[in-house]
Amino acid sequence: MFDTREEVLSLTKRLVSMESIVNTAGEKVIARSLYELISSFDYFEKNPDQVMLEQTINDHRERYNVLCFVKGTKKKSDRTVILFGHMDTVGVDDFNQLKELAFLPNELMEAFGEQDLPSPAQEHLTSGEWLFGRGALDMKSGLASHLYLMRYYSMHPDQLEGNLVFVSECDEEDGSNGILSSLKTLKRWKKEQQFEYVAAINADFVSSLYEGDENRYVYKGTVGKLLPSFFITGHESHVGAAFDGLDPNFLAAELTRQIEYNPELSNEALGETTIPPVSLKQTDLKPSYTVQTALSAYVYYNFFIHSWSPKDVLEKLKEHATIAFGNALELYEQRYRLFCEISGHPYRELPWKTRVMTYEEMEHQLIALHGAPFINHMHEFKEELAVDPDLDTRMFAARVVEEAWKWMDDKSPAMILFYSSLYSPRIEMSGKTEDERVLLSALDEAVEKIQPHYKHPIVTKNFFPYISDMSFLAMSDDLEGIEAVQNNNPSWGEKHFVDYQDIRDLNVPVINIGPYGMDAHAKLERLEIKYSMEIVPNLTNEVILNILNQPNE
Repeated sequence: MFDTREEVLSLTKRLVSMESIVNTAGEKVIARSLYELISSFDYFEKNPDQVMLEQTINDHRERYNVLCFVKGTKKKSDRTVILFGHMDTVGVDDFNQLKELAFLPNELMEAFGEQDLPSPAQEHLTSGEWLFGRGALDMKSGLASHLYLMRYYSMHPDQLEGNLVFVSECDEEDGSNGILSSLKTLKRWKKEQQFEYVAAINADFVSSLYEGDENRYVYKGTVGKLLPSFFITGHESHVGAAFDGLDPNFLAAELTRQIEYNPELSNEALGETTIPPVSLKQTDLKPSYTVQTALSAYVYYNFFIHSWSPKDVLEKLKEHATIAFGNALELYEQRYRLFCEISGHPYRELPWKTRVMTYEEMEHQLIALHGAPFINHMHEFKEELAVDPDLDTRMFAARVVEEAWKWMDDKSPAMILFYSSLYSPRIEMSGKTEDERVLLSALDEAVEKIQPHYKHPIVTKNFFPYISDMSFLAMSDDLEGIEAVQNNNPSWGEKHFVDYQDIRDLNVPVINIGPYGMDAHAKLERLEIKYSMEIVPNLTNEVILNILNQPNE
């Protein structure tokens, strides 16, 4: 095994000290610093065209990726492994009075030493075997592990069969503009350098899955992530005549009750099951207080998938929305009848029926009804809306649906289902291709070799359970699944666009071997040094060698 601990630890602290909060100028600073560091390696001083600082494309912010490659000389081979990871972090407001120390691990841990931390953070702090700091776990230590290997093989290309590509991408914590931009360069290198991409290794953080879990997980493939959203209309009324109308918030509440935490919407594949959907936003769209009930409401949910496609999710959620709408009307009627009985008011039949449709279905209706005037109006509306840089894709999509709804002839209450954000595709690694089989075998062999050097079990699982840039290097969805995303995202082509063909063109099997720790995205973010600085780089190295030592066909 390589003696990696001190060098990877030093690199980690150096990277953590570079404040690189997503969507701030810090992303530019760390990219330039990392580029200068890599460029200073002897190999890249002699081969400056093999390292690059590249600005993202189709991005409203100025930020950069850092990419480089090392060509092995032990045996000529086009086989190439991609090492990648992100250099941005989430913010530090949660550190409160310690914000200034969030990116200075030594000083931060000294300050923590004067506080009474909750268990087990207190034990970790006093052990000397854990490193605290924003980005230390997520995921600058993983990036440092990759950097160690790139530096080593740049010094010893004679020990490498094939090639190593390194990608340090920005914007993973928000819109993944970094990795999506890097795909263009990876495709160009594939052609110019004749690279045969056979595997990709991410180094994002891993953590325990339940209290008392001692396993250190390595992941094959990744969960997919969608943001299904609903624009919900009711029938307005004065609050003094509440039963003259139907409050869209009432419909939204019943919809959330039907969807949130519902195991029927957990997706099982390869023996592993996703967490069910959870609400990330629920609001009405009233701009200010009035005594009129809201005209519309807006909700969206996190939705993880393993084997379902975006089209499958739309179909399932349409069914559940139909159930929720029916339940809401039934409950409304029960309460209305009871109110009429106790108040002496006459009862009238409710005029509303269950009504659920996708955005694509509504748009087809409106095009059939209004043709070119509707199409032109919506195009101009989107262009005007896109001028506002502070309007995120989720609210942009909601405003587009709200505007389209104004063109509906039948404005009776309805739920409109759509996607309002980036789709991070699922990757299902089942060994269906030769490259997948080689990677899976290489991983198993590496774990078997490295396990004796570490006391906790190193366990492989089939789906990385968090959102990550792994999603953008391979494609398990078919064309129909991707079209469901494009046709049902109202911001597509204006505020939001992903060239999924770039992903399909690369289609590299991907795994995650990352640092182990706790409380990512929280003030007590920390990593275990032994696993993160010693096991991770050596385990990654074994996988690389196992893959690149495969005979050329």
